[in-house]
Amino acid sequence: MVIPAWNDAEMLARALDALAAQLRPADEIVVVDNASTDDTAAVAAAAGATVIFEPLQGIWPAAAAGYDAASGDVIARLDADSIPPIDWLMHIEAELTLSPEIDVITGPGDFYDCNMVVAFLGETLYIGGFFHTVNLWLTQSPIFGSNFAMRKAIWLDVRDHVHRNRGDIHDDLDLSLHLDPNVIVAYEPSLRVGISARPFSTWSGFSRRLIWAYRTFAMHPEQTPWHRAAIKRATRIVSDERDRRTA
Repeated sequence: MVIPAWNDAEMLARALDALAAQLRPADEIVVVDNASTDDTAAVAAAAGATVIFEPLQGIWPAAAAGYDAASGDVIARLDADSIPPIDWLMHIEAELTLSPEIDVITGPGDFYDCNMVVAFLGETLYIGGFFHTVNLWLTQSPIFGSNFAMRKAIWLDVRDHVHRNRGDIHDDLDLSLHLDPNVIVAYEPSLRVGISARPFSTWSGFSRRLIWAYRTFAMHPEQTPWHRAAIKRATRIVSDERDRRTA
Protein backbone atom coordinates (compact mmCIF):
# COMPACT_ATOMS: atom_id res chain seq x y z
CA MET A 1 0.00 0.00 0.00
CA VAL A 2 1.60 3.27 -1.16
CA ILE A 3 0.42 6.81 -0.35
CA PRO A 4 2.37 9.84 -1.62
CA ALA A 5 1.75 12.87 0.61
CA TRP A 6 2.71 16.54 0.75
CA ASN A 7 1.40 18.71 3.59
CA ASP A 8 -1.58 16.38 3.92
CA ALA A 9 -1.55 15.60 7.65
CA GLU A 10 -5.29 16.04 8.25
CA MET A 11 -6.51 14.19 5.19
CA LEU A 12 -3.81 11.54 5.54
CA ALA A 13 -5.08 10.76 9.04
CA ARG A 14 -8.53 10.02 7.59
CA ALA A 15 -7.08 7.83 4.85
CA LEU A 16 -5.04 5.85 7.38
CA ASP A 17 -8.07 5.44 9.63
CA ALA A 18 -9.97 4.01 6.65
CA LEU A 19 -7.12 1.61 5.92
CA ALA A 20 -7.03 0.52 9.57
CA ALA A 21 -10.73 -0.42 9.26
CA GLN A 22 -10.25 -2.63 6.18
CA LEU A 23 -11.79 -6.10 6.30
CA ARG A 24 -8.58 -7.31 4.66
CA PRO A 25 -5.75 -5.37 6.37
CA ALA A 26 -2.85 -4.05 4.32
CA ASP A 27 0.34 -6.10 4.64
CA GLU A 28 2.28 -2.85 4.75
CA ILE A 29 1.58 0.86 4.32
CA VAL A 30 4.28 3.06 2.82
CA VAL A 31 3.72 6.80 3.15
CA VAL A 32 6.05 8.95 1.08
CA ASP A 33 6.66 12.31 2.74
CA ASN A 34 7.26 14.62 -0.21
CA ALA A 35 9.19 17.30 1.73
CA SER A 36 6.19 18.28 3.84
CA THR A 37 6.37 21.19 6.28
CA ASP A 38 3.43 20.00 8.42
CA ASP A 39 2.88 16.88 10.54
CA THR A 40 2.45 14.49 7.61
CA ALA A 41 5.37 12.25 8.60
CA ALA A 42 4.36 12.21 12.28
CA VAL A 43 0.77 11.27 11.43
CA ALA A 44 1.96 8.42 9.21
CA ALA A 45 4.40 7.11 11.81
CA ALA A 46 1.76 7.26 14.57
CA ALA A 47 -0.51 5.06 12.44
CA GLY A 48 2.23 2.47 12.06
CA ALA A 49 3.09 3.24 8.44
CA THR A 50 6.58 3.02 7.03
CA VAL A 51 7.64 6.58 6.24
CA ILE A 52 10.14 7.36 3.52
CA PHE A 53 11.30 10.79 2.41
CA GLU A 54 11.36 12.03 -1.18
CA PRO A 55 12.83 15.54 -1.51
CA LEU A 56 11.98 15.98 -5.22
CA GLN A 57 8.50 17.44 -5.14
CA GLY A 58 5.74 16.10 -7.31
CA ILE A 59 3.29 13.21 -7.27
CA TRP A 60 5.33 11.15 -9.72
CA PRO A 61 8.65 11.35 -7.80
CA ALA A 62 6.86 10.55 -4.53
CA ALA A 63 4.75 7.72 -5.95
CA ALA A 64 7.73 6.13 -7.71
CA ALA A 65 9.77 6.21 -4.50
CA GLY A 66 6.90 4.45 -2.76
CA TYR A 67 6.60 1.76 -5.42
CA ASP A 68 10.32 1.11 -5.14
CA ALA A 69 10.03 0.75 -1.37
CA ALA A 70 7.00 -1.57 -1.43
CA SER A 71 7.94 -5.17 -0.69
CA GLY A 72 4.75 -7.05 -1.59
CA ASP A 73 3.83 -8.85 -4.80
CA VAL A 74 0.93 -6.41 -5.31
CA ILE A 75 1.22 -2.64 -4.89
CA ALA A 76 -2.00 -0.79 -4.09
CA ARG A 77 -2.14 2.99 -4.37
CA LEU A 78 -4.23 5.73 -2.83
CA ASP A 79 -3.75 9.47 -2.55
CA ALA A 80 -3.56 11.09 0.86
CA ASP A 81 -7.07 12.47 0.40
CA SER A 82 -8.57 9.14 -0.70
CA ILE A 83 -11.04 7.36 1.58
CA PRO A 84 -11.49 3.68 0.65
CA PRO A 85 -14.55 1.67 1.74
CA ILE A 86 -13.92 -1.14 4.22
CA ASP A 87 -13.87 -3.83 1.51
CA TRP A 88 -11.47 -2.02 -0.85
CA LEU A 89 -8.40 -4.21 -0.27
CA MET A 90 -10.54 -7.36 -0.03
CA HIS A 91 -12.08 -6.45 -3.40
CA ILE A 92 -8.64 -5.99 -4.98
CA GLU A 93 -7.35 -9.28 -3.58
CA ALA A 94 -10.41 -11.18 -4.80
CA GLU A 95 -10.21 -9.76 -8.32
CA LEU A 96 -6.48 -10.48 -8.72
CA THR A 97 -6.79 -13.95 -7.21
CA LEU A 98 -9.78 -15.00 -9.31
CA SER A 99 -8.30 -13.47 -12.48
CA PRO A 100 -4.53 -14.09 -12.49
CA GLU A 101 -4.33 -12.75 -16.04
CA ILE A 102 -5.10 -9.24 -14.75
CA ASP A 103 -1.94 -7.18 -14.23
CA VAL A 104 -3.50 -3.94 -12.97
CA ILE A 105 -6.93 -3.20 -11.53
CA THR A 106 -8.33 0.31 -11.27
CA GLY A 107 -11.61 2.04 -10.54
CA PRO A 108 -13.21 5.51 -10.34
CA GLY A 109 -13.60 7.97 -7.49
CA ASP A 110 -16.49 9.74 -5.80
CA PHE A 111 -16.00 13.36 -4.70
CA TYR A 112 -16.90 13.79 -1.04
CA ASP A 113 -16.23 17.43 -0.12
CA CYS A 114 -18.18 19.45 -2.64
CA ASN A 115 -21.76 20.15 -3.67
CA MET A 116 -23.77 17.75 -5.80
CA VAL A 117 -23.29 19.73 -9.02
CA VAL A 118 -19.49 19.80 -8.73
CA ALA A 119 -19.47 16.11 -7.78
CA PHE A 120 -21.60 15.18 -10.80
CA LEU A 121 -19.54 17.24 -13.24
CA GLY A 122 -16.24 15.99 -11.81
CA GLU A 123 -17.23 12.35 -11.79
CA THR A 124 -18.97 12.48 -15.17
CA LEU A 125 -16.81 14.85 -17.20
CA TYR A 126 -13.38 14.72 -15.57
CA ILE A 127 -13.08 11.15 -14.31
CA GLY A 128 -15.54 9.66 -16.78
CA GLY A 129 -13.99 11.64 -19.63
CA PHE A 130 -10.52 10.53 -18.57
CA PHE A 131 -11.40 6.85 -18.69
CA HIS A 132 -13.36 7.13 -21.94
CA THR A 133 -10.88 9.27 -23.88
CA VAL A 134 -7.69 7.55 -22.76
CA ASN A 135 -9.31 4.15 -23.22
CA LEU A 136 -9.80 4.99 -26.89
CA TRP A 137 -6.18 6.12 -27.17
CA LEU A 138 -4.61 3.17 -25.33
CA THR A 139 -7.10 0.61 -26.68
CA GLN A 140 -7.67 -0.40 -23.04
CA SER A 141 -8.40 1.23 -19.69
CA PRO A 142 -5.93 3.74 -18.27
CA ILE A 143 -4.84 3.67 -14.63
CA PHE A 144 -6.50 6.12 -12.25
CA GLY A 145 -3.79 7.10 -9.78
CA SER A 146 -6.09 7.65 -6.82
CA ASN A 147 -7.46 4.12 -6.95
CA PHE A 148 -5.52 1.17 -8.35
CA ALA A 149 -3.33 -1.83 -7.63
CA MET A 150 -0.67 -3.43 -9.81
CA ARG A 151 1.44 -6.52 -9.56
CA LYS A 152 4.97 -5.64 -8.47
CA ALA A 153 6.40 -7.24 -11.61
CA ILE A 154 4.66 -4.60 -13.73
CA TRP A 155 6.40 -1.80 -11.84
CA LEU A 156 9.78 -3.53 -12.11
CA ASP A 157 9.33 -3.65 -15.89
CA VAL A 158 8.61 0.06 -16.31
CA ARG A 159 10.26 1.93 -13.44
CA ASP A 160 13.40 2.75 -15.45
CA HIS A 161 11.39 3.99 -18.44
CA VAL A 162 8.70 6.24 -16.94
CA HIS A 163 9.29 9.96 -16.38
CA ARG A 164 9.43 9.50 -12.63
CA ASN A 165 11.38 12.70 -11.96
CA ARG A 166 8.78 14.96 -13.53
CA GLY A 167 6.41 16.77 -11.22
CA ASP A 168 4.54 18.54 -14.02
CA ILE A 169 2.84 15.59 -15.71
CA HIS A 170 0.17 13.08 -14.70
CA ASP A 171 1.89 10.11 -13.08
CA ASP A 172 -0.96 7.69 -13.76
CA LEU A 173 -1.21 8.65 -17.43
CA ASP A 174 2.56 8.43 -17.89
CA LEU A 175 2.54 5.00 -16.25
CA SER A 176 -0.35 3.89 -18.47
CA LEU A 177 1.46 5.04 -21.62
CA HIS A 178 4.59 3.11 -20.67
CA LEU A 179 2.87 -0.20 -20.10
CA ASP A 180 3.39 -2.87 -22.72
CA PRO A 181 0.21 -2.95 -24.85
CA ASN A 182 -0.26 -6.58 -23.80
CA VAL A 183 -0.41 -5.72 -20.10
CA ILE A 184 -3.99 -6.23 -18.95
CA VAL A 185 -5.51 -3.28 -17.08
CA ALA A 186 -8.96 -4.11 -15.74
CA TYR A 187 -11.42 -1.28 -15.09
CA GLU A 188 -13.78 -2.25 -12.28
CA PRO A 189 -16.57 0.32 -11.81
CA SER A 190 -17.50 -1.12 -8.41
CA LEU A 191 -13.96 -0.56 -7.08
CA ARG A 192 -14.56 2.96 -5.80
CA VAL A 193 -12.94 5.32 -3.31
CA GLY A 194 -13.83 8.73 -1.99
CA ILE A 195 -11.60 11.50 -3.32
CA SER A 196 -11.31 15.19 -2.54
CA ALA A 197 -12.54 17.82 -4.98
CA ARG A 198 -9.92 20.31 -3.77
CA PRO A 199 -7.87 20.16 -7.03
CA PHE A 200 -10.93 21.54 -8.81
CA SER A 201 -11.85 24.21 -6.29
CA THR A 202 -10.19 26.86 -8.49
CA TRP A 203 -10.00 27.36 -12.22
CA SER A 204 -6.20 27.47 -12.04
CA GLY A 205 -6.13 24.05 -10.37
CA PHE A 206 -8.39 22.56 -13.02
CA SER A 207 -6.56 24.17 -15.94
CA ARG A 208 -3.20 23.01 -14.56
CA ARG A 209 -4.38 19.42 -14.74
CA LEU A 210 -5.52 19.87 -18.32
CA ILE A 211 -2.09 21.27 -19.21
CA TRP A 212 -0.44 18.31 -17.50
CA ALA A 213 -2.59 15.92 -19.57
CA TYR A 214 -1.56 17.62 -22.83
CA ARG A 215 2.09 17.61 -21.78
CA THR A 216 2.01 13.94 -20.82
CA PHE A 217 0.56 12.92 -24.17
CA ALA A 218 3.00 15.21 -26.02
CA MET A 219 5.92 13.40 -24.39
CA HIS A 220 4.78 10.13 -25.97
CA PRO A 221 4.28 10.87 -29.70
CA GLU A 222 5.00 7.25 -30.60
CA GLN A 223 2.19 5.88 -28.43
CA THR A 224 -0.62 6.08 -30.95
CA PRO A 225 -3.64 3.78 -30.96
CA TRP A 226 -2.47 2.31 -34.27
CA HIS A 227 1.01 1.55 -32.89
CA ARG A 228 -0.40 -0.15 -29.80
CA ALA A 229 -2.96 -2.13 -31.81
CA ALA A 230 -0.20 -3.30 -34.17
CA ILE A 231 1.88 -4.59 -31.25
CA LYS A 232 -1.09 -6.48 -29.84
CA ARG A 233 -1.85 -7.93 -33.26
CA ALA A 234 1.76 -9.03 -33.83
CA THR A 235 1.91 -10.63 -30.39
CA ARG A 236 -1.33 -12.48 -31.03
CA ILE A 237 -0.04 -13.79 -34.38
CA VAL A 238 3.17 -15.07 -32.78
CA SER A 239 1.20 -16.69 -29.97
CA ASP A 240 -1.23 -18.36 -32.39
CA GLU A 241 1.67 -19.67 -34.48
CA ARG A 242 3.39 -21.08 -31.39
CA ASP A 243 0.16 -22.77 -30.33
CA ARG A 244 -0.28 -24.25 -33.82
CA ARG A 245 3.22 -25.71 -33.81
CA THR A 246 2.80 -27.29 -30.40
CA ALA A 247 -0.69 -28.65 -31.10
